[in-house]
Amino acid sequence: MSQILQKVAPIGEARDREILKDASTYVYQERDEGPVQAHLFFPDHQKFQGPRPLVIFFHGGFWDSPTPSQFVPHCLHFASRGAVAVAAETRTANRDGTGAVEALDDARALVRWLRRNADTFQIDPAKVTVGGAAGGALLALLTVLPKPKNLPPVDGFDCTPQALILFSTLINPETNVLAKDRFPDSKTAKELNPMRLVRRKLPPMLLFHGKSDRTTPFDDVQKFWRKSRWRRNPCQLIDFEKAEHSFFNFNVSHRHFEMTVAAADHFLVEQGLLEAGDGPSFG
Repeated sequence: MSQILQKVAPIGEARDREILKDASTYVYQERDEGPVQAHLFFPDHQKFQGPRPLVIFFHGGFWDSPTPSQFVPHCLHFASRGAVAVAAETRTANRDGTGAVEALDDARALVRWLRRNADTFQIDPAKVTVGGAAGGALLALLTVLPKPKNLPPVDGFDCTPQALILFSTLINPETNVLAKDRFPDSKTAKELNPMRLVRRKLPPMLLFHGKSDRTTPFDDVQKFWRKSRWRRNPCQLIDFEKAEHSFFNFNVSHRHFEMTVAAADHFLVEQGLLEAGDGPSFG
């Protein structure tokens, strides 16, 4: 039996390959643990010409297993609206034996790599949105929260996007029982805690959160939202009554998926990061 199992790809990996078959997959980093990939979805080249906006999504979880397929439905939507959309991977614990810090290094490197290759992918480097869920949303936040002097460009390319779209965000890694052990120590979790890093002059943010979320508590994100607004940052929080952690996923609730994607689409149009159009059409 064990020999048979060794020859069969894990169900999750096979499913991801099927879902990602329409993506163009690139290795954006060669790490000691192996190559790190990003899956790009391109808009219709004839319909959307010239530099296109870029939308990047980092999947949820707490950097345990790679699940890039989570945001494929979102990528397909934004590619249909003229953006280059990316379902990102980072190093993970189960595959690479790594934690939050390595995933963060990868997330920042991916934004820089895409800007470095903007001409190749016909991307507008001044129209970059980064999104994510749970631990992936924390990665997105940490591309912008540190002061510019603590997050300098690398080879002339920075990792700070023009906007953030965040789902079920992990806000306080110091106290989250599922996340805190993925940091090297409590000091690092403290240094990377968004609540401690909120400052003025942050890019616009849109946060979606279920009020019954027991994995990443709603109270944490509400405190973050208030603190960010108090510093005069453009930050919106849309909450969902009786919704739990995974409420926004396409395979959990089509209704909540459609509502959050429509709101995200409208948000990017308002920010000038997506062309106005007919908006979402889900059939």
